[in-house]
Amino acid sequence: MRKPKILPFASGTKDGGGSGFEVLFHAIEAGKLNAEMVGVVSNHAHGGVRERADRLGIPFYFMASFEAEDYQKIALESGANFFPLSGWLKKIKGLDLNTIFNSKTVFNIHPGLLPTFGGFGMYGHHVHEAVFTAYQAGKLSCSGITMHFVDEEFDHGPTFFQLKIFLSGIKNPEQLGSLVNSYEHRYQANITDLVVNGQISWDGKNPNSLIVPADYQISQWA
Repeated sequence: MRKPKILPFASGTKDGGGSGFEVLFHAIEAGKLNAEMVGVVSNHAHGGVRERADRLGIPFYFMASFEAEDYQKIALESGANFFPLSGWLKKIKGLDLNTIFNSKTVFNIHPGLLPTFGGFGMYGHHVHEAVFTAYQAGKLSCSGITMHFVDEEFDHGPTFFQLKIFLSGIKNPEQLGSLVNSYEHRYQANITDLVVNGQISWDGKNPNSLIVPADYQISQWA
């Protein structure tokens, strides 16, 4: 049986980033993620994602524009079946159930609990700053990570994994970010494996169509 082919989208920065897609790569090497990585996409031509891709020997795709046809073109050229977003900061466009790049094959990992800490502008350190402010004010005691299928709204689409991380002794947003990132790296590959191998799915239109394994809990505590 052929392995599913994945093409992660990872923005990174001009100077770094891309640790999430590298975790997926090493999980494939270790046999923990039953997939083949056919490349990685970034919107920085010579940033941290490119550096990691070159070091790991993974084909690199640079996206300079982000219209529907751009997403469809790169998806088709890659030959991938699934498209995990791992720190991708651009708006997804062009999802089409008549093509391979669609709301059933594109999924995201978000460094916060949705829907409260999501939406336009809520990414990376912005999420951690908002969570830390609420934590200091005594409004919450946990943060977390969320994995969900993607539609054309920011941080929308049915959630299929949410990990709540109890916060204790967190002193600043940077410490919070490091904590959340460590849990992203711990869980992302395992949950990705369930998606790309058909154990978690939906019809791409109706959130109530979400299917997960019988003994699987969508919401968990770390």
